[in-house]
Amino acid sequence: MTTPPPSVSPYVKTKNLVWFARMLQKARLHAAGQLGADYLPWVGKGFDGRCLRLLKVEYAALLARIPQGGTDEEIFIFNEYMVKRGIRDTDNPGQIEDYKAKYGFAGRAELQTYFDVIEADEGRFGKNPG
Repeated sequence: MTTPPPSVSPYVKTKNLVWFARMLQKARLHAAGQLGADYLPWVGKGFDGRCLRLLKVEYAALLARIPQGGTDEEIFIFNEYMVKRGIRDTDNPGQIEDYKAKYGFAGRAELQTYFDVIEADEGRFGKNPG
């Protein structure tokens, strides 16, 4: 990873919902022109895209909301299913193993979800995510 990672773990919950706080931090950094180049290809895509589709929110609308301010809780909406993405996925069998290999974690059985791989890649796996 060539840029500093977002400081918010994907496990951090906003009103008991995961990923939203991380997505919001990345969107705020993006809006301020401070999101690292490694993350730019994924703005509004990947887990952010899944979250946005679930919420029926366009990324542009999220970026437009950010200048209005507010806490994560005031902006939030989301779903707990994101934590388990990767475990026995039937829509993309084997994809988590490819993802692990891409980031140098092939053979790491304890990394079962995309969140686990993100945490390991950013040096937080196994630590209390807060």
